[in-house]
Amino acid sequence: MAQTTVVVPEVGMTAATPTACPCPGSLFPYPPPRAGMAVSRKCLRAAQAELGAGMFLDYDGTLSPIVDDPDAAFMSETMRMAVRSVAKHFPTAIVSGRCRDKVFEFVKLAELYYAGSHGMDIKGPAKSSKSKAKGVLFQPASEFLPMIEEVHQRLIEETKHVAGAKVENNKFCVSVHFRCVDEKSWGALAETVKGVMREYPKLRMSQGRMVFEVRPTIKWDKGKALEFLLESLGFADCPNVLPVYIGDDRTDEDAFKVLRRRGQGVGILVSKHPKDTSASFSLQEPAEVMEFLLRLVEWKQLSRARLRLRRQADA
Repeated sequence: MAQTTVVVPEVGMTAATPTACPCPGSLFPYPPPRAGMAVSRKCLRAAQAELGAGMFLDYDGTLSPIVDDPDAAFMSETMRMAVRSVAKHFPTAIVSGRCRDKVFEFVKLAELYYAGSHGMDIKGPAKSSKSKAKGVLFQPASEFLPMIEEVHQRLIEETKHVAGAKVENNKFCVSVHFRCVDEKSWGALAETVKGVMREYPKLRMSQGRMVFEVRPTIKWDKGKALEFLLESLGFADCPNVLPVYIGDDRTDEDAFKVLRRRGQGVGILVSKHPKDTSASFSLQEPAEVMEFLLRLVEWKQLSRARLRLRRQADA
């Protein structure tokens, strides 16, 4: 399937009426209506399959609101309940730029897969599981740990004069948050970070939502992490499995592109505004993500109940 980039229309904008999808939620297919019909068929096929679907979720801005203090990005108990319910029916992973241990402290669900540091730190569930990926542990950038810690300390020192800047060590990457920095100082802060980076050619800088990310130059990102998890779960070549990836950040685009390239799966962008994206659908905010997850569980339960009744009728 050819890789394309689309603009997901903002909710409320004039658009053709989307075709209903059997997995409910405030999804807005683009371009309508063909994408909606295609996703409907995939949802039905996945529901009828033995393996079902795989759910891959970003954390900040997807399961929790974006807040000024990254250490206070707590998810609600109702969101935790929704994620726990989804994980009972589908293998579920959190794929975040955060340190894996830190995002686990926020989510607190041992039955999930966690891919921290933009997928450079992956671990399977701590609880007993039938999944093939139970014991998976993958850290492709381990050799960079001393360098990352050194850069972390350098960035703390070099940015301490910038009011509102916060430097976060996410184990295999360093995040420089500037959400609380005066807009007039953004350019100077970027130059400061770039100045430090010039001394570390094995690291690169990228930008996310109000954050500069420093990470190793290895060819690894959330898209690669998604592919690794699908392979570890035994889903890489399963036509009846529907991977669903939900995220709000530029770094999630790598995962959306993987799904488009595979021609199998659904990428869902969380945004209130139109953006250039490789996702096929959008949800406005974490509250809508929670509603989508809960309704997906209800739909899955109903599908299974109907299947049981059909089998009983045929017996």
